[in-house]
Amino acid sequence: MTSAETAIVSGSDTGITARRPMRADARRNYEKLLAVAREAFAENNAVTLEEIARRAQVGIGTLYRHFPSRPALLEGIYVDQVEELCSSARELGATMQPWEALVEWLHRYVGYVGTKRALAEELTESIGQPSEVFRSCREMLFGEGEPLLTRAQEAGVAREDVSIDDALRLVSGITMMKFAEPGQMERVVDIALDGLRAR
Repeated sequence: MTSAETAIVSGSDTGITARRPMRADARRNYEKLLAVAREAFAENNAVTLEEIARRAQVGIGTLYRHFPSRPALLEGIYVDQVEELCSSARELGATMQPWEALVEWLHRYVGYVGTKRALAEELTESIGQPSEVFRSCREMLFGEGEPLLTRAQEAGVAREDVSIDDALRLVSGITMMKFAEPGQMERVVDIALDGLRAR
């Protein structure tokens, strides 16, 4: 596990600073910049802020008002992805059976970790050390994942001696492996998650 991922899984509990309310047009620009930046960084980690502003069709001043530095933009993307994953935990918990909701969310977590490693590493390098955002994101992920595990345990379908920390470490480790064929990682995750079942 990389230093950035370790910070997410094992960092101390803190909260993410609340965002100030935005006007509707400012919110649209903020969301557009995040969406464009996510796509641009997925293509090329070295993309410039000027290029992101150009693709988002906003002035560079607008970008800097929302994200005063490259690390601030990276953090914005990172937190946005974590919030999406946390929101999906609530949706799954409300619409699926306990075991299926837990497994589906852990699969989504694997997809998140697998695609965000490069972003996490660049964010760590930009700041010089794991930032507060990693600890805050860890708190969010644990806070939304734990109710899914608890619900499965109360339903008698998940082992009672497993914590959300155990489960996230289990699947995070799998993302570090190299796989020979498409779909193999998902199969390995399913095999690992079978070990979480109540016996």
